Amino acid sequence: MRLLGLRPWLLCLGAWALVVSSQEDWEAVLAEGTAPAIDYTRACPDYKKYSTFAHRPFSDGPMALPFQRPSVHCRTFSSPLVEKVIEDVTAKMVDKDLARLFENAFPNTLDTTVRWHVDGTQKHTELKRGVREEGKWQGPQSFVVTGDINAEWLRDSTNQLLQYQPLAKSDKKIYNLILGAINTQSEYVIESPYCNAFQPPPASKLPPTQNGQEDYVHPAYEPSFVFECKYELDSLAHFLALGNTFHNNTGSFEFLTPRWYKALDTVMTVLDQQSEPTFDPATGRYERNSYTFNRRTEQGTETLSLSGVGNPLNYGTGLIRSAFRPSDDATILGFYIPANAQMAVELKRAADILRMAKNVGLAQTLEKRAQSITDGIWEHGVVTHKKYGRVFAYEVDGYGSQIIMDDANVPSLLALPIMGFVDRTDPVYQNTRKMLLDKAGNPYYLNGYAFHGIGGPHIGLEYAWPMSLLLQAMTSDEDSEIKECIALVLKASRLGLVHESINVNRIMDYTRSWFAWANSVFAQTILDLAQRKPHLIFGEGAMPYIVE
Repeated sequence: MRLLGLRPWLLCLGAWALVVSSQEDWEAVLAEGTAPAIDYTRACPDYKKYSTFAHRPFSDGPMALPFQRPSVHCRTFSSPLVEKVIEDVTAKMVDKDLARLFENAFPNTLDTTVRWHVDGTQKHTELKRGVREEGKWQGPQSFVVTGDINAEWLRDSTNQLLQYQPLAKSDKKIYNLILGAINTQSEYVIESPYCNAFQPPPASKLPPTQNGQEDYVHPAYEPSFVFECKYELDSLAHFLALGNTFHNNTGSFEFLTPRWYKALDTVMTVLDQQSEPTFDPATGRYERNSYTFNRRTEQGTETLSLSGVGNPLNYGTGLIRSAFRPSDDATILGFYIPANAQMAVELKRAADILRMAKNVGLAQTLEKRAQSITDGIWEHGVVTHKKYGRVFAYEVDGYGSQIIMDDANVPSLLALPIMGFVDRTDPVYQNTRKMLLDKAGNPYYLNGYAFHGIGGPHIGLEYAWPMSLLLQAMTSDEDSEIKECIALVLKASRLGLVHESINVNRIMDYTRSWFAWANSVFAQTILDLAQRKPHLIFGEGAMPYIVE
């Protein structure tokens, strides 16, 4: 192929230069009105690197934020309705830097993380096994990665798609994308319910990647299918949340396939296994947990204590054990309250849907479990603090021990109203919220010269997460508090994207330039304010904007 002598304007066309070797050829293409078939992805930059540089055009605000969306030819999924929401919201926003951040963040999951999607019109089979199960890998499927790691977390992908859920009833492409995500998560849960992050589906033909860790896990898993196998209760709650939210926005029961029911049955089996105490209540004999995890590591938060078993848990609490937190850090006391709260909420929501689908018996089973967990939270997860009064503990063990803190990752104590467990005006929640946003009450509330917010052990003691400020804004009714939170997140997003964490003393020191979940939470916060407090972003007298 001859490339020498091409004019600069032609070289700028990137992928076209791969197939058009002269100006005469190009003029012939224009004259014919046709173009050769081109694999644009060969010319697409690695977004992990792309996101670390500022790209024109810059916003009209004082921060001059860059435009960080990839070329239309390089986006992994597109929707005209998503583009319309971007146009509607940004046109109304007073702060043009904030508008640019929304423009970059709202579509980030679609632009960059949908690595594989089929709409269900073609059959796809799992070739790895000789025995085929009916319905396995059938229908729409969607593989949504977390960003700079080429694997799908159940939790992350559910939250990454959350801001698009209201569009599913009007946009068939979005509908199929989310339905595909439910179907794919169902297969993950059926195969390895104790795992949190997964490899590309076999039918995608995408290569798996390794996490580079030396883990000893029971039950065993297949590394070509699983990226990481940390048992996190919230992962299973997020699987339920994905389907529940899909139904609540579309009214569709299409996700209630035999595979989804099998995944639900698998979830309930895990809940039974992880509600078992460490010692038999009748004999006092030690009973080894169904799940153990031991990693060869120097980081205590990366593995479970007692050779992979975890600290003892009491019987009769109604609570469910979680070996790891949504930050992927090990729990200290296994009854992790935020995940229990989320599971109780999602079980109840799923029960309501199953009742409408005429599956009353199963609905009653889910309601009973949800109530048992809820009762356990209020009995064992609410403690009396000498300064703040009755508050929610972060973790408990059923023996009376408690961990008082919060982490930025959702589910969290701060996010309890967003999850639907309590109203934001609930006195216990308000006491808890005051504690969590006070350095004297929450050891992981980090405050520095340049930034502040809730962090966590996952990144260290100097890095707060913008996500925590966004959750703080969504759980506040105070205009001044909301404005301060949004302004600080904007100040820390100078590359036009929301990062995982920020050094509280050096605002340009961050982790992960490309982290789709954080950008989704920012988009969800702006859409929440557009509906709940439009004057804060659209100006005085503005009418609410509702995505539908």
